[in-house]
Amino acid sequence: MYLYNLTLQKGTGVTHAVHGNFSGGKQQEVLLSRGKSLELLRPDSNTGKVHTLLSTEIFGCIRALMAFRLTGGTKDYIVAGSDSGRIVILEYIPSKNALEKVHQETFGKSGCRRIVPGQYFAIDPKGRAVMIGAVEKQKLAYIMNRDTQARLTISSPLEAHKSNTLTYHMVGVDVGFDNPMFACLEIDYEEADMDPSGDAAQRTQQTLTFYELDLGLNHVVRKYSEPLEEHANFLVSVPGGNDGPSGVLICSENYLTYKNLGDQHDIRCPIPRRRNDLDDPERGMIFICSATHRTKSMYFFLLQTEQGDIFKITLETDDDVVSEIKLKYFDTVPPATAMCVLKTGFLFVASEFGNHYLYQIAHLGDDDDEPEFSSAMPLEEGETFFFAPRALKNLVLVDELPSFAPIITSQVADLANEDTPQLYVLCGRGPRSTLRVLRHGLEVSEMAVSELPGNPNAVWTVKKRADDEFDAYIIVSFVNATLVLSIGETVEEVTDSGFLGTTPTLCCAALGDDALVQVYPDGIRHIRSDKRVNEWKAPGKKSITKCAVNQRQVVITLSGRELVYFEMDPTGELNEYTERSEMPAEIMCMALGTVPDGEQRSWFLAVGLADNTVRILSLDPNNCLTPCSMQALPSPAESLCLVEMGHTESTTQGAVDEDAPAQRSGNNKGTIYLNIGLSNGVLLRTVLDPVSGDLADTRTRYLGSRPVKLFRIKMQGAEAVLAMSSRTWLSYYHQNRFHLTPLSYETLEYASGFSSEQCSEGIVAISTNTLRILALEKLGAVFNQVAFPLQYTPRTFVIHPDTGRMLIAETDHNAYTEDTKSARKEQMAEEMRSAAGDEERELAREMANAFINEVLPEDVFSSPKAGLGLWASQIRCLDAMHGQTMFNVPLTQNEAIMSMAMLKFSIAADGRYYLAVGIAKDLQLNPRISQGGCIDIYKIDPTCSSLEFMHRTEIEEIPGALCGFQGRLLAGCGRMLRIYDFGKKKMLRKCENKHIPYQIVNIQAMGHRVYVSDVQESVFFLRYRRAENQLIIFADDTHPRWVTATTLLDYDTIAIADKFGNLSIQRLPHSVTDDVDEDPTGTKSLWDRGLLSGASQKSENICSFHVGEIIMSLQKATLIPGGSEALIYATLSGTVGAFVPFTSREDYDFFQHLEMHMRNENPPLCGRDHLSYRSSYYPVKNVLDGDLCEQYLSIEAAKQKSIAGDMFRTPNQICKKLEDIRTRYAF
Repeated sequence: MYLYNLTLQKGTGVTHAVHGNFSGGKQQEVLLSRGKSLELLRPDSNTGKVHTLLSTEIFGCIRALMAFRLTGGTKDYIVAGSDSGRIVILEYIPSKNALEKVHQETFGKSGCRRIVPGQYFAIDPKGRAVMIGAVEKQKLAYIMNRDTQARLTISSPLEAHKSNTLTYHMVGVDVGFDNPMFACLEIDYEEADMDPSGDAAQRTQQTLTFYELDLGLNHVVRKYSEPLEEHANFLVSVPGGNDGPSGVLICSENYLTYKNLGDQHDIRCPIPRRRNDLDDPERGMIFICSATHRTKSMYFFLLQTEQGDIFKITLETDDDVVSEIKLKYFDTVPPATAMCVLKTGFLFVASEFGNHYLYQIAHLGDDDDEPEFSSAMPLEEGETFFFAPRALKNLVLVDELPSFAPIITSQVADLANEDTPQLYVLCGRGPRSTLRVLRHGLEVSEMAVSELPGNPNAVWTVKKRADDEFDAYIIVSFVNATLVLSIGETVEEVTDSGFLGTTPTLCCAALGDDALVQVYPDGIRHIRSDKRVNEWKAPGKKSITKCAVNQRQVVITLSGRELVYFEMDPTGELNEYTERSEMPAEIMCMALGTVPDGEQRSWFLAVGLADNTVRILSLDPNNCLTPCSMQALPSPAESLCLVEMGHTESTTQGAVDEDAPAQRSGNNKGTIYLNIGLSNGVLLRTVLDPVSGDLADTRTRYLGSRPVKLFRIKMQGAEAVLAMSSRTWLSYYHQNRFHLTPLSYETLEYASGFSSEQCSEGIVAISTNTLRILALEKLGAVFNQVAFPLQYTPRTFVIHPDTGRMLIAETDHNAYTEDTKSARKEQMAEEMRSAAGDEERELAREMANAFINEVLPEDVFSSPKAGLGLWASQIRCLDAMHGQTMFNVPLTQNEAIMSMAMLKFSIAADGRYYLAVGIAKDLQLNPRISQGGCIDIYKIDPTCSSLEFMHRTEIEEIPGALCGFQGRLLAGCGRMLRIYDFGKKKMLRKCENKHIPYQIVNIQAMGHRVYVSDVQESVFFLRYRRAENQLIIFADDTHPRWVTATTLLDYDTIAIADKFGNLSIQRLPHSVTDDVDEDPTGTKSLWDRGLLSGASQKSENICSFHVGEIIMSLQKATLIPGGSEALIYATLSGTVGAFVPFTSREDYDFFQHLEMHMRNENPPLCGRDHLSYRSSYYPVKNVLDGDLCEQYLSIEAAKQKSIAGDMFRTPNQICKKLEDIRTRYAF
């Protein structure tokens, strides 16, 4: 078996975020690390929408990311630490829209190791040096400089190693232009290592150490070190030099401390707590992330606590000596991994879990009545300040980036009966959890919908002048009339536009600089800017049937076959070309391309004929309307569209600022494509040679059951094609790749581009008797999602086969159930009332009632942390079509749902489905202790509208996995595998196997076989022998695997994902028999137990691949109607991908060669070797990396040519192959 790995949806979780002027212009960008890929975002300062400029896979694990700028520079560089054992400096090149390596210096082995640097980065704020540190022992400093050509140079590394030292965090201290200084949080474990009693480990204190890089002597000195009282988790550098006092803020448990060298004494301030918090009162509070904002006149810090509360922190100074720290509650947003404050007044929040947000900072919170806390206020040791959280006041949400991370589990199913299956994904954590329904398609936002007096058949928009920014008129054509609407603040009907309203219209367009043209069945109406009208009437009894128009040319068809061609002369008149041309068959459709910049005309006309051909005619004045080429089609063409696509991104994205048009030289002209929509619902895309008019390189795609109509529109400044069949599709070029994506919207009939002040790039379309104005904002997105909120972290779900409803198990650790929460609130309110004196009793009663009635939404303000070993669970039934919860079954406090299965019991003989729920009681995670568990059985109502509790079976271990098997229940209780049958009072144990080594986490069954996954020993293959009532292990795996997900591919083959990010496929060889006897007496000696102390037969590994993210669910499914089956996976970081099988050896060889060439020609950005990355744990076997192969589409043309030459192909053929394998299985 040979597989090809395709990423359908790139990872959405963010591990690091940095901001800077990477493109060198005025605008700031945000660079995100998504674990194994980098993404560059630009927030639009006018609209607040976030646009993706670039997303690139780096085939490595990004461990640290920083932006820095050389002194006096205008552009920020990126320095990245990864698992490659190299420091890499990247620069964003806007003209190529690519990140390029400026430097790559090797210093250690690859892999995420304890003593190889790459985990921590610190940059000197003036950009003169960078320090890169390991978790243990090693630190290296590099000096940055410029050479004579103003290029960045990097020195050889300077060592600052210290043995037996663990590092927690490091930052560059701002010292102006003195020698660069770095501050590190360290701990020395030498004493603790030597002391067996463990006392030294308790006594060891963390130290704050300053390292100075002496630029004169060119080495690093350990300048100063001091022990810290509390255990700190990170440092924040304070502006220095002329801007501030320098030094660092130390964020530790419950305290924030300011330290600096010299005669500065420590300033210490407690972290404020929420008033009347339900949290465990003994719990400490820490800051988890920070953002610094500095301008010429001021600076402040935003620090976020683990509950999500942001505090604004300022320092008061006396003669450059800090006298107090001031804290003020700012706002509450979801807990973040990183925050960036941009110069344009935006705050970007990369959430730990769930969607990421962009906020506008509306107020700095200086003048509100929020209390300000200060280190100068007197407090007892251990006391703190209190504040009341509230809804957003200083921040305004302007954009939301959807994120599926973390995906807990997923399933592909067509519950909505839409032909195309949907992906049902459980994601998120705690109260921010959601069930998301993902559909392949672009999200459409409806700007306006208005009813029309009848059913229109076409719509166009035109501008009054060619250089106008916005459209002036919308023209709607009916069977016997034409309606003209003017676009302003509102859209209203006008009658003085010059258009003829008493006739249907075939086409409207702007002509030349300031004229309009209307083609109708009896003639052509040319409307000049001064409202003069020139008419051309169709001769005799002939009428115009089809037409094609661009800025300077008009082509019409008279009575089916005769072509008449008009071209605009320099005076702005339309002149008919003398000869008319007769076509051999009836003309079905025609198309003209747009007139290229600086040219008089479009050189070719495409004509679709009834004899199933498309012909290209030349419009060259010397041989006008002569045929150039022809292509035969499988069925008649319904519509044609000529577009120029594939410019380099810089011109379309505006990545080069104001001088973009000047950049647009001849080398980045796009290719001209002829799109052909056929009457059988197929879209063909063919390349048109701009010189000879030849057609070549045809791609086909089935769009739907109706004939395909095509419309040219503008998207992100470039031409795109809207194709309408039973669904509407958009074909566009985005980030060096063609996308053909359906719109998640109802069927449309006709459309045109639309541009107004409210919506610069929209679409105006008609559907039955309505006119709709639509906007597409999330170009490049693969899925559009609908999210339904859940209460606790979802663990697993099952789909009821008859109704399609979902039963979801939700469980949270460190959480209260609703009952416990209410009881705890009552108890705290009672304490408030009883603590008050006589005078304050009335006030206390009011406060207590207000406290009980106050409900803060937990998805924003986080749920209370109850303490370790406290669990809250519930079973929810959800109608995934409408998102409504049918019912909830809450469990009592400290019962945690570990597993769930739906099955029918043959002994019950009622044909009903039952739900088995495996529950752990009072589970402690570390060390793992539990009070046993139980299996609850519920009977499911046939309409799935209620659950009837049948009984509870107590068991001594935790039920880690459940599965229906031959009308009975297979349960993995700890390391026992048991078969239970349905009893009246409880489940009855029928059979068990005790030979699984550690703990059962997953059970699959097929026929007589059972496939059991152990937590760390991979999969065991068992056979159930009914006659002896025995479960016998007949085969197992040769390697340990820490299983997270499995799925059966066939009776002998199973796909296994493990917690290190690997996928492997195990198959039983033909020689394996499952008809083995296990010795029932147990006298067989231990050393005779077979191979490697396991089963006597072994499965063989047929595929291995390191995905790089933990796979949480695997499923064999088809994603597109009529497509082939693929292995669909979803990862913890929010990636959705597919492993697709090769159908021929020839395809496999082709992609294997392409992958080999790409490895050599385009090595990964962060310096990791691609082959060793994909073989991180097990050597990669029989799986090709589609992500690497697809980078072929975005490398330079010269490299594309040389690779294609080595493979005896053309670049087009390779691109076509890449596109084909995608569209055959997925999108």
